[in-house]
Amino acid sequence: MQTTKRLTYILAAIASLGLGFNSCSEDFLEVAPTGSLNESVLSTPAGIDGLLIGAYAQLGGRGNWFGGASNWVHGSIQGGDANKGTETGDFTAINEVVEYQLSPTSQVPSDRWRALYEGVARSNAALKVATTSEDPTVTDAFRTRAIGEGRFLRGHYYFQLEISYDKAPYITEDMTSEDAVLVASSDLWPHIEEDFKAAFDNLPETQSQAGRANKTAAAAYLGKTYLFQGKWGQAKEMFDYVVNQGVTANGQDVGLMENYSDVFNAEFDNHKESIFAIQAAANTGTTNNANPDFALNFPHNTGSSGPGNCCGFFQPSFDLVNSFRTEDGKPLLDGSYRSDSEELTTDFGIASADPFTVDTKPVDPRLDHSVGRRGIPYLDWGIFPGRDWIRDQAHAGPYSPKKFVYYKSQENTFSDGTSWTRGYPAVNYIIIRYADVLLMLAEAEIELGNLDRALELINMVRERAANSVLADSPANYEISLYDDLGSQDNARNILQFERKLELSGEGHRFFDLRRWGIAESFLNGYINYEEQYLPVQFGGAEFRAPQDLYYPIPQGQIDLQGFEVLGQNPGYE
Repeated sequence: MQTTKRLTYILAAIASLGLGFNSCSEDFLEVAPTGSLNESVLSTPAGIDGLLIGAYAQLGGRGNWFGGASNWVHGSIQGGDANKGTETGDFTAINEVVEYQLSPTSQVPSDRWRALYEGVARSNAALKVATTSEDPTVTDAFRTRAIGEGRFLRGHYYFQLEISYDKAPYITEDMTSEDAVLVASSDLWPHIEEDFKAAFDNLPETQSQAGRANKTAAAAYLGKTYLFQGKWGQAKEMFDYVVNQGVTANGQDVGLMENYSDVFNAEFDNHKESIFAIQAAANTGTTNNANPDFALNFPHNTGSSGPGNCCGFFQPSFDLVNSFRTEDGKPLLDGSYRSDSEELTTDFGIASADPFTVDTKPVDPRLDHSVGRRGIPYLDWGIFPGRDWIRDQAHAGPYSPKKFVYYKSQENTFSDGTSWTRGYPAVNYIIIRYADVLLMLAEAEIELGNLDRALELINMVRERAANSVLADSPANYEISLYDDLGSQDNARNILQFERKLELSGEGHRFFDLRRWGIAESFLNGYINYEEQYLPVQFGGAEFRAPQDLYYPIPQGQIDLQGFEVLGQNPGYE
């Protein structure tokens, strides 16, 4: 299975090419070949492929905590799935995200900007050589595929820039660095569409390596691009293609995994639900080839009896956990899950040595595949002990992340034990998975008035959840299918809540809330709810629209290129 992941650690080839990927100066927008290899070597199939692999490698951020596509900070923490976790003084840059107190000089938006433009630069480098190469061994088929992959990757990086900053400069492979720094910020959506359209037209249905983008991945990402703009008919067309004709890069018909937990199990990486993923591998000589985005996001101080042993970040919120409460198998869509009578009893403030009984109010089984909580089996590590595995309950609450944690039976095989922490998992992060596509298609169908089809799609996702009950758990799992969606407004509410449950902790939530137009109302309610338990972390927090809808343009980049070129987002001027 590890051979399917070798895309990630061919990065060594990039180093041998002598390429400089500098994202801290004005020429970060163009990557020029330097070093010992001449243009003729870079223009070969091997050289072009090496450049592409460099662009793929940047998907995970390459050591930039805020640069990877998992969006655990930008999408999940900012969207209320989780808080920072750990303790007040640890990695304080994230505190500004939790409290919605970002400024143009904040680290998080600055690091993200640099990482994403690094990805743009690498994609452009590959596209430039693939387009202009006159090497006779570069066949038409190879060139077409390489251009398709380069356009797909560039589309991805610009998509992430668009959803984070609203506007940014669009730089292409044929620009010089002198020209690139003069390109003004603009609406990126038309360019993103064109990149993904080109990818869809040029990519093959299957690839020689599972981690490469294929036609189905391009269709899904193009559909998502349309969805974010409210182009419902065009989004539906692309998602219908995925549902009716889609195959993974390794040739499987796309579909839902039978068990929800298997979606996040490294043993099954590149499965039929994985439409496009960041490839991860352990024990390759560098932890950058594992999943460094989640290296901090493990229970704390577990010793050998638990995974990672550090660092207690990314703790699921009270709001998220109680969202999994059900009545007659359905979620509490009216928000009553936050009430004293409906919320789950926790071990908040209870020592692990003291008795605790698991609350048996009915819950959706996806809760215990997504969240570590006292008294419930934690993968194959035994029963989650509660406070002993939490760094500071008073600061961040009683819960731990679970989705991207490796199993005890996988330690040092699907985790990398060669660094300062054992918490470098070799599980892929799936950027787009099939359940996400089904729910995006359901959303498009709702907006187009096709409620019966939307009902079928939502129930497909819920049926898989119903078949994923956690064995040997004292919890009371209760989930059922919807008989109908009611009105269009009610259907929207059902769909939006289903995305919250199905995709929790996967980096989507904030961007969903914003495009639905409910970010300000939901997040201020979330802050008020969390603050009653975690006053230190949430005291003084407030979400203010329009300022907090997007990140500020980093001041350091404005200083380099000029305010007249980049501008600034509302509220940060």
